[in-house]
Amino acid sequence: MDIKPLFGLGGVLIAAVASEFNDQVTSIALVDVRGALGISHDSGSWIESLYVSAEIVGMAISPWLLMTFTLRRWTLFAITLCGASSVLIPFSPNIEAIYALRLLQGLAGGMIIPLLMTTAFRVLTPSIRLYGLAVYALTATFTPALAATVAALWTDVVDWRFVFLQAVPLCSLAAVLVWYCLHQDQPRYERFRMLDWRGLLLLVIGTGALSTMLYQGDRLDWFNSRPICVMALVSAVAIPLLLINEWFHPLPLLKLQMLGRRNFAYGTLALFTFLIISQSGSTVPLRYLQEVQGYRPLQSNLITLEIAALQLLMLPAMALLLDYRRIRALSRWSGWG
Repeated sequence: MDIKPLFGLGGVLIAAVASEFNDQVTSIALVDVRGALGISHDSGSWIESLYVSAEIVGMAISPWLLMTFTLRRWTLFAITLCGASSVLIPFSPNIEAIYALRLLQGLAGGMIIPLLMTTAFRVLTPSIRLYGLAVYALTATFTPALAATVAALWTDVVDWRFVFLQAVPLCSLAAVLVWYCLHQDQPRYERFRMLDWRGLLLLVIGTGALSTMLYQGDRLDWFNSRPICVMALVSAVAIPLLLINEWFHPLPLLKLQMLGRRNFAYGTLALFTFLIISQSGSTVPLRYLQEVQGYRPLQSNLITLEIAALQLLMLPAMALLLDYRRIRALSRWSGWG
């Protein structure tokens, strides 16, 4: 087996870790970032909200675009966008520039997330693919739990600017590995003739309105606020139209027909549920300690670090368990395999 593509997969993994740190570490260290930049609480809430909205759009459009530009080129573009937007934020002249850069940062982070799964399926042979997917799970569970420790390092030991500058060495190493180790496919620019412009517009409007409503709702007193009511109405109209458009479009951004496959639908539902539970296990206690008890990241990081260490042990163990022949036979018998 050629090990060179494995280094390319490692580069995409490093980029995914960098994008997760851009989200999680910034969220934990936001109080220090707002204080250093002189940003109020209400204005600072948009730093997270805009990132999440752009991240959703990036995740949705990335699979379509990587098939058009090729995996290697699109990955390099996403890594470059992630690193460039991150390094400029600490030196932004005003809050509007920070908002724009956070949008680009979130878009890049969303683009990178699907690339890791795609690269794992292309690079890994069936015999070791399960272990590669366990490594993929680290970005969704281990990295967020580790974020509190990283945030404590930057805010209490080094310098708050490294909350953003941390992405530079990670993205640089990731770009080098992807450039030299991933195979270059043939681009398919003819796909642009069938670009789903209507779906893209509905995706940006619908998911942007929904994510902003959910994120800003508590601060704006939910449906007692006119902007929240408007965003709820916009998302209620745009998202169903998006689903209808994607179902009938010949080259959609979202292939909804895949949910008709029982195994894929079950796997998607299980993964979604697992991510909610795993994120709750690390995020909710940390938010309680910070916002209610007034803990600094340096005081609370040992709790999430313990969770991260356990996940680092359990994920490979789970992959090893699922690789047993009896477990695979049971999954096929039950309809999951």
